[in-house]
Amino acid sequence: MMKRLLLLSLLLLLGVRGQNLAPCPNLCSCRGSQVDCSGRSLTSSSLPTRFPDGTTELRLHNNLLTSLPNNLLDSLTSLRSVSVYGNPWACDCGILYLRAWLRRQPAGGSSHQHANCSSPPRLRGRLVVDLTEEEVLESCHYWYCDLAVASQVCLFVFVLVQALLLVAVIFFLKKFERLSREARRAKEESFSVGQSLMENEYEPVKDSSI
Repeated sequence: MMKRLLLLSLLLLLGVRGQNLAPCPNLCSCRGSQVDCSGRSLTSSSLPTRFPDGTTELRLHNNLLTSLPNNLLDSLTSLRSVSVYGNPWACDCGILYLRAWLRRQPAGGSSHQHANCSSPPRLRGRLVVDLTEEEVLESCHYWYCDLAVASQVCLFVFVLVQALLLVAVIFFLKKFERLSREARRAKEESFSVGQSLMENEYEPVKDSSI
């Protein structure tokens, strides 16, 4: 009975550990604790979201990365080096995580080497780790600012269209009213003329009968 319980506990422990271990990403190759994702034309959206927990060396160089997802490297407690050179890093708000992570690494480490900005133009060639927060925040471009501007423009256009429609309705109402008055006046005039003609035709008949 005791052996069965120990065996069951061991299986459960192995199962839990197996769930916590991430397999080698499909787009990368793994050799021991080294994970090589270099030269795969990876972008920030196609980059694997998880790496094996025991990874000590991660190679991300020579790809198309512009930023790293937040918290991507934080769970890799055994990680000693990350190569990030040869990527077109966009040094805007999206670079803040990589900058913060690099700053937590030993100065002069291999992770810092050639992690240069490709954009914006005023920061091109600068080392990511050397950027100040003010320099990064100046390059931030928030999508909801564009949305707010677009909403204001759409609201202005909507109000303008409504005003034009109101002016058009007022114009046509006045024109319809004028046409109605003219039609009514023409009808009254034609009725008066017709009545006068009838009276003129009736008077000679009346005179001849007398």
